[in-house]
Amino acid sequence: MYRAFGKRLLDTTAAAAGLMVLSPLLLLLTLLLWLANRGSPFFRQPRPGLHERVFTLVKFKTMNDRRDASGQLLPDGERLTPVGRFIRKTSLDELPQLWNVLRGDMSLIGPRPLLVEYLPLYNEQQRRRHQVRPGITGWAQVNGRNTISWTQKFEYDIWYVDNLSLGLDLKIISLTIWKTLRREGISSATSVTMEKFEGN
Repeated sequence: MYRAFGKRLLDTTAAAAGLMVLSPLLLLLTLLLWLANRGSPFFRQPRPGLHERVFTLVKFKTMNDRRDASGQLLPDGERLTPVGRFIRKTSLDELPQLWNVLRGDMSLIGPRPLLVEYLPLYNEQQRRRHQVRPGITGWAQVNGRNTISWTQKFEYDIWYVDNLSLGLDLKIISLTIWKTLRREGISSATSVTMEKFEGN
């Protein structure tokens, strides 16, 4: 019952309330990033969701578009602005995804939506992560986020799909708050973001 109806009700209620309560903060962050980035404060990218349906994910843009002499984007670490670094460390960059949750593209809790280019690289087990809506946070995020391997990340995702329940979602929400306050798992050991998935 929760998987079919309760989860979506929780998502829409929480997302609508969150957007209303956090609207002053969202406006402030939008302004700060518009100034820091000298342009768009939002990052938009197609991501695969439930049943691999592609939607447009929205996040706060924590990196600018600085390029080298040949026109290539500089490494992530060099494009991460001071404002962006703070927003990333506090996970505030995820807040615009409440709009994705309200639209039905995402859930509060679920496997993180990854890149469309990864779809052909999944094996059949890994592809099962798309049997539920992707989430703003999830079981993999509270068990290491960007510091764990891709293999472990997919194992956590599939475990969540098989064990989805209200109790588990509430546990993930509480762990997400705790780990966000402690700023755990933001970067991998070698990058400010997670390294690309290259396949199995």
